[in-house]
Amino acid sequence: MKPQPSQRNTDIDLLTEIAVLYYVENLTQEEISHRLDLSRPKVGRLIRRAHDEGIVEVRVRHHPGVSAELERELMQRFGLDRALIAIDHKDPDVQRASVASLVANHLNRSLNDGSIVAVGMGRNVGAVADNVFDPEQKSCVFVCAIGGSLRAGEYMNPDHICRRLAACFGGESETLYAPALVEDRELRAALIRNDTVKQTLDRARRADMALIGVGDLSEDSNMVRMGWFSPQEISEARLSGTIGDIMGYNFIDIYGRPAAEPIQDRIVGLSAADLARIPDAIAIASENTKAPSILGALRSGVVNTLATSATNAHSIIKLDDATRGNDEH
Repeated sequence: MKPQPSQRNTDIDLLTEIAVLYYVENLTQEEISHRLDLSRPKVGRLIRRAHDEGIVEVRVRHHPGVSAELERELMQRFGLDRALIAIDHKDPDVQRASVASLVANHLNRSLNDGSIVAVGMGRNVGAVADNVFDPEQKSCVFVCAIGGSLRAGEYMNPDHICRRLAACFGGESETLYAPALVEDRELRAALIRNDTVKQTLDRARRADMALIGVGDLSEDSNMVRMGWFSPQEISEARLSGTIGDIMGYNFIDIYGRPAAEPIQDRIVGLSAADLARIPDAIAIASENTKAPSILGALRSGVVNTLATSATNAHSIIKLDDATRGNDEH
């Protein structure tokens, strides 16, 4: 049933108030939730709804002089084709949107008719679809580069991200009909041989671009939230030298070398070698806790484009200086 006019007006008033508090007065979602006696998740949903209703449109116009030197330094150090550096924000949601906007703009400039984009999972990848403004309509395909997970939720699942991106750009989406994590490597091998799964993964391998997240080994990581790792296993992995992951499961150390983790051979998705063959693999990481794992990803040779914050960029450069030459293997 459609809302009555009075209810509709009340909803619009609330959405407008929240949008003003968030984007004009720079309150965090937590501060808004306390002021209006709403839960923080509901505030986040209402902010997204304000976008859908056309009440607010966020455009990030990053001044080229702010980050040009950082971008050049990262490109030179790690052989990148490009670096997309966002200004720093104290609110992690605003930071994520800022980084995602740069990726969305890059997509808008780079996509052509017939382009294939392989899509990973996670909050940073999902945010790209929410920050596409004035897109050029292209006959392109967004294809899942990893299977799905019920615990990840719709927002972070590659299938839903592909659908949202396809809706933005007027393209198509292709689902990988397989779970992301399976019980053992034998089951994974059987799924990889399945005609339907193989066809989708083969298409993802032929992608022109890939959107991939970079994970850290924290108790708030996707791995823990999805139940793939327990907090204890995360601690053990860190002690063994694992620093993070590329696209959710390609575990690496700070030198970019593969790390031996038990779920490494149980994931249905593109491997690091597959990603390395994609012309423009775009690593997206907004959280300022991820500098070590981003450094590992850059050293792996998989990444062509890095999208992150200015703080992360500075930290990566300092970490690279501090650890360069320490690899004895």
